[in-house]
Amino acid sequence: MSESLRLDVLKTYKLYVGGKFPRSESGRVYEVSDSKGQFVANAPLGTRKDTRDAVLAARAAVKGWSGTTAYNRGQVLYRVAEMLQGRREQFAAEVAAAEGIGGKKAAALVEQAIDRWVWYAGWTDKVAQIVGGSNPVAGPYFNLSVPEPSGVIGIVAPQTGYGHSLLGLVSVIAPAIATGNTVVVAAAAGAPLPALSFGEVLATSDLPGGVVNIISGRTADIAPTLASHQDVNGLDLAGAIDTDGPGAAAALEASAADTLKRVIRPAVDPTVLDWTNAPGTDRLLSFLETKTVWHPMGI
Repeated sequence: MSESLRLDVLKTYKLYVGGKFPRSESGRVYEVSDSKGQFVANAPLGTRKDTRDAVLAARAAVKGWSGTTAYNRGQVLYRVAEMLQGRREQFAAEVAAAEGIGGKKAAALVEQAIDRWVWYAGWTDKVAQIVGGSNPVAGPYFNLSVPEPSGVIGIVAPQTGYGHSLLGLVSVIAPAIATGNTVVVAAAAGAPLPALSFGEVLATSDLPGGVVNIISGRTADIAPTLASHQDVNGLDLAGAIDTDGPGAAAALEASAADTLKRVIRPAVDPTVLDWTNAPGTDRLLSFLETKTVWHPMGI
């Protein structure tokens, strides 16, 4: 066949749930365009059912992941960074298309995303030292405060135009799982490809299935399901930037209150949010709970 007549084999993107790559239960997809409006690929149109399935997978993974030693979690996260490093050219191309920037700038953002993932990997066995400790008590007892993960965290990823499609994604996923939580992520509706490709990186690393689950589709379908689900323990609304409708931050927060979820609110003005800034430890500590242990002194 003549080279000029050859058709490219286009990639079929899928959801990432429970360590596997299912199609949406609806079988539907939607078109993803680049910053110039040109067609790039079809992405799966995740549904409420897909979101509930992802929560089940995340819940099933909580015991094993939270029970893993902090040092081992750091090793697993570092392995993810290794795999991401090996595919940085692919991610640079996807980030460039999603955000309408040049290749050099996109490559720099991908490298920063890798560095940030490594940074959080280094925190896994150090978090307890800054939020835990020994408490003075009146009596012959040891009283220790120990941080524990909250459980399943729902994340609305930063949206196109308000955060970097990969760096912002890494900046919300890494701190949640570094501390032993599992997550269900609603990918940015307008730029889901870096998130879906990131699922492929996670699948080829040592990360157990179900620790991270990624759903693409309409935020207005996915986010409310995460906010109201009784088996979701926390909610990061980084990408909830709509001013009205079911995907609005205020509506999601109100829904989350019914099940007493911990909530990270979005920036007041997402247009000035810069994910390249140093992240600090706020998100790292947001989904930790404190367990207090008493033990008598002596033998």
